[in-house]
Amino acid sequence: MNVTHEVLNQSTPLADVNLFEANLPLQQALQGLYPGFDRARFEAMGAEVGSAVMQTHARLANFHGPKLHAHDRFGHRIDQVEFHPSYHALMESALRHRLHATPWTEGPGAHIERAAGFMLFTELEPSILCPVSMTYAVAPALRRQPQLFGDWLPKLAATQYDPRFLPFAQKSAVTMGMGMTEKQGGSDVRANTTHAAFDGNDAWGRRYRITGHKWFMSAPMCDAFLVLAQTGGGLSCFFMPRLLPDGTVNALQVQRLKHKLGNQANASSEVEFQDAMAWLVGDEGRGVPQILEMGAITRLDCALGTAGLMRQALSLALHHSAQRKAFGKPLIEQPMMKNVLADLALESEAATLLALRLAAAVDRTEHDATRSEHEQLMRRLLTPLAKFWVCKRGSHFAQEAMECLGGNGYVEAEGEGVMARIYREMPLNSIWEGAANIQALDLLRVLRGRDVAEALRAEIAPVRGTHAALERAAGRVFAAIDDAGDEAQARRLAREMALLLQAALLRHSGTAMFDAFCASRLDGPADIFGVLPAGTDLETILQRALPTSA
Repeated sequence: MNVTHEVLNQSTPLADVNLFEANLPLQQALQGLYPGFDRARFEAMGAEVGSAVMQTHARLANFHGPKLHAHDRFGHRIDQVEFHPSYHALMESALRHRLHATPWTEGPGAHIERAAGFMLFTELEPSILCPVSMTYAVAPALRRQPQLFGDWLPKLAATQYDPRFLPFAQKSAVTMGMGMTEKQGGSDVRANTTHAAFDGNDAWGRRYRITGHKWFMSAPMCDAFLVLAQTGGGLSCFFMPRLLPDGTVNALQVQRLKHKLGNQANASSEVEFQDAMAWLVGDEGRGVPQILEMGAITRLDCALGTAGLMRQALSLALHHSAQRKAFGKPLIEQPMMKNVLADLALESEAATLLALRLAAAVDRTEHDATRSEHEQLMRRLLTPLAKFWVCKRGSHFAQEAMECLGGNGYVEAEGEGVMARIYREMPLNSIWEGAANIQALDLLRVLRGRDVAEALRAEIAPVRGTHAALERAAGRVFAAIDDAGDEAQARRLAREMALLLQAALLRHSGTAMFDAFCASRLDGPADIFGVLPAGTDLETILQRALPTSA
């Protein structure tokens, strides 16, 4: 066989890298928000999730997606979902690292640590974190039903993953899903037609029989779900287990799994309820605010997940550009590419800081009553802002990072093309739990009846007067807050408010980062990456972002 060529000028895989030790911005953000964080925990986790072994699990779980088995071979209805073993390996790791409901059973700082861990794990692009996120997010809503909360929280917070199809009492740990949207309504859940009929009272409270459908039921293999259904009192929230306490299978039928753009390892489904048994959570007619207590926390995870994917896309771009040569020198040394990479690094760190600031607000409102008034308002404000802006930037970011790899970035390679997986995954976080318009509308709701301007002034006070562009942006934002009734301009306000907060957060990242962000974003947000103005300290920004292997 003739040798026609040898492989030259190709970058190596970015594997067996400690993702925590390679991520200086995340380390410093954690230190600033929670100085007592467990560094040894993150070093161990960073080594595990950056390993080639875990990368293989992520590839296999995505390439060999879930399969629905509606019936067994004898014709019995079973409605079970089969996963590749790598899916279970990833779930085992996620629960062992306490990325689900465990923080609700721990003390101050637990939600901040969990948020940082969630971002690290997301860098794998495993596509399995939907049930992990919902298991974390269900606790605030479930607290309103003490009987259920007391029985289920210990296993929702347990760290021994158990994939068996058994009643919750027989399992070491359980996971939660959610069913809100229907075919005819989408985000307009008040158009839901699924209905619930009262069926009596028992140890878990008011029991109902539910009949109807869900167009999207997230993670149908979970042990229980929060669902919305109409009652005589209006749209209400219900807790629906897959298996009933007596061991019988609940009347929840999986019609099919969704064939999605990305998120291939995770099962998303369409389901029908045929007198499925469920228990009321909270009061009748209060279903939307009840389930949105869960949705607010999963919106946090949308921002965290996007920030984690941004960081991995950036690391892949930096790693490739440091090794790939063009026109006589490495890509990373080419002036235009250096500008692009520095701009991506700036965006990645700003996304990380905004998402973690929201996680800190969650932690402080759960644990520190002395700070709760300001933090409660920041928690409510940052939830739609971080979800809107970080997730909206994700797809644009991934596309630019992919260009840094050229054609190699576009290649799927049976799941080995991590950049391609990231690109397909990015829109999910923007769409799930309410797309951009829903978040902008939610921001307008926050602005009604609350002194947001005063809280925002306090939040950005440390950087007032430090940059002319920031002062101009602050003036625009406060003027818009005073006149926030124009729904058609809600997206503009959300963007400018998010950018202002990101600029304020970057004050701890050094002068180069802060000045570059203010100069490139606040006087007119950049529509493309790689247009940082002349005089920007590109070298300092890049050195801060470089993974250790680059």
